[in-house]
Amino acid sequence: MGGRYAQALFDLANDENKIAAVEADLKSLKAMLADSRDLRVLLASPAFGAQDKSKGLAAVAAKAGFDPTTRKFLGLISANGRASAIPSVITAFQALSAERRGVVSAHVTTALPLSADQARGVSAALRQALGKDPEIETHVDPSILGGIKVRVGSRLFDASLGTKLDSLKFALKRA
Repeated sequence: MGGRYAQALFDLANDENKIAAVEADLKSLKAMLADSRDLRVLLASPAFGAQDKSKGLAAVAAKAGFDPTTRKFLGLISANGRASAIPSVITAFQALSAERRGVVSAHVTTALPLSADQARGVSAALRQALGKDPEIETHVDPSILGGIKVRVGSRLFDASLGTKLDSLKFALKRA
């Protein structure tokens, strides 16, 4: 469902020549969702009606200074009772925008934050492997213990220490 809404928003933003502005707004909203448990609960909980969700999103959009196209879209999606789909809409919109720019989106997970040199090295390796410029979104997950996980589209390249230890444990159990 998120893909259809994202495609509609992308087409509208393209017609209005506002893809960059809408993408920036959605990126900001994604960060807000990651930082605010209350906002996540508002969007996901069936305890709040469409009108409450619409008012909450309108307040967030106004406070953040979102583009009118983004504001109208958020009002529409919440009025249609689809506010819980906003995270998937954001992901799908970012993929459409990246495809248009000729770049590929990569989600990189490491146990510790990457330094600037490490980030450049990962970017260069992905550029060489994929043949396209990567847009890297980094996440820190201490549970992987070490190494790196890279997700590009539906493909996952897992060179994490946690996965290697799990594989070794499984192999030892079979032996």
